[in-house]
Amino acid sequence: MKLHRIAFAASLTATMLAATTLSMAQNIALVNGKAVPVSRFLAAKSQLDKKQALPPGMDEKIKEELVLREIFTQEAERKGFTKSADFRNQMELARQSILMQILFLDFEQKNSTTEAQASEEYKKIKAMLPDKEYRARHILVEKEEEATAIIAKLNAGSKFEDLAKDSSKDPGSAQNGGDLDWASPDNYVPEFSSALTKLEKGQMTTAPVKSQFGYHIIKLEDVRATQGLPPFEEVKEQIIQRANQGKLAQYQEELRVKAKTDFKFAQ
Repeated sequence: MKLHRIAFAASLTATMLAATTLSMAQNIALVNGKAVPVSRFLAAKSQLDKKQALPPGMDEKIKEELVLREIFTQEAERKGFTKSADFRNQMELARQSILMQILFLDFEQKNSTTEAQASEEYKKIKAMLPDKEYRARHILVEKEEEATAIIAKLNAGSKFEDLAKDSSKDPGSAQNGGDLDWASPDNYVPEFSSALTKLEKGQMTTAPVKSQFGYHIIKLEDVRATQGLPPFEEVKEQIIQRANQGKLAQYQEELRVKAKTDFKFAQ
């Protein structure tokens, strides 16, 4: 009979040890009898991994943080903070944030821009870019007769830079002798751009050029080929990222428009 009790006790001990081992395999720790599951650790580690590569030894630090969080959370629950309005409001905001993150991530995964699509977008961007840049000077005045008089002085031998400093109403270029630096013609108003691109290097306009800003005398200093876009492989990821952001923004706007709400969004 005694042997039977010893065998039973040994069996019970083995069972308890096995249960404890199984519990520890599923949990990081028990805090006041409540488990901190391994799944929570894996989820926390996964979130951190997405932000940056984790250095060696971080597993134990993450586990320590999770156990401390459980200790502090239990104390907050013991004091009844989960019943407060502030807790409920913050929990609702957190719930919405998590669901939004999951929703948008799901959309991005199902609608991610392919490399082929990015290549087509690259070709469109490249086709829109000008193949030349122009370095120009200009003198801007309010009245046509002022511009005509300045042209006469230039034809008589006056220096363009000096007259620009003395007479131009453009505060951005006057003190630099009217220098506008290198730019694409698309940077200027149509009237200015049209006159500029008709000039040869070193030439100036023979008549005042009218725009919404006044009257211009334009001198073309030089022309050069643009550098163009970097190779596709260098900008591929940027194009994909921008395209994905555009798709997500469109999806969000579609949801906003379809929703039935009396709230007036700012335009």
